[in-house]
Amino acid sequence: MTGADTGKYDAAAEGWSDEQYADTAAYLRHRAELVVGLGPPLVAGDMVVDLACGDAGLAEPLLAAGLRYVGVDLSGPMVESATARTAGRAEIHEGDLNDFAPTSSVAATTFFRAVYYARDRRAFFRHVAGYTEKKVVFDLNPRQYHVEDVTNDLRAVGLTEIEFRPFFSPQQVALPRPAAAALRAAERTGPLARIALRFRFSYMVAASRSA
Repeated sequence: MTGADTGKYDAAAEGWSDEQYADTAAYLRHRAELVVGLGPPLVAGDMVVDLACGDAGLAEPLLAAGLRYVGVDLSGPMVESATARTAGRAEIHEGDLNDFAPTSSVAATTFFRAVYYARDRRAFFRHVAGYTEKKVVFDLNPRQYHVEDVTNDLRAVGLTEIEFRPFFSPQQVALPRPAAAALRAAERTGPLARIALRFRFSYMVAASRSA
């Protein structure tokens, strides 16, 4: 995404997360749980860089887990909203996910609804892997991308330990708690989950180096 492409995000920056998700807290809490637990686990004090962070909606559940948070977004108004949301509890930077690099290595790097902003996906993975110690975590729509192609790109840059986890939290529908719990349980149903992914929902992916 170039500066000229941020217009729709600039205009929607105020209240972005609340507009994007029917049950913002539940959706982002589940995402944060997988950021922490999928692949090598994160522990209190670990730093997470969240690329294309928007208004830093993911910051709250990650901070609540004891993690340190760095948000990065190319949209100036989104950066302003993220700064206001985190109120001094996190670092927020304006920058392009293809080029941003923290001043020191971080435990994890995330990017959600953003892999298509990579100018060159393999080069982007290589860049991010260069400053990430534990794992890279992102979402992937298997109807939009070939899982094998993305897996090959990750392995080519040394991220050879790769876990795919279905993510069955609806973005536009707020479910009763029992229904939401049932969907999360269905994430672990193997072949049935993969069938569901042919029609909707996405994967969460955690990629790390071999121990």
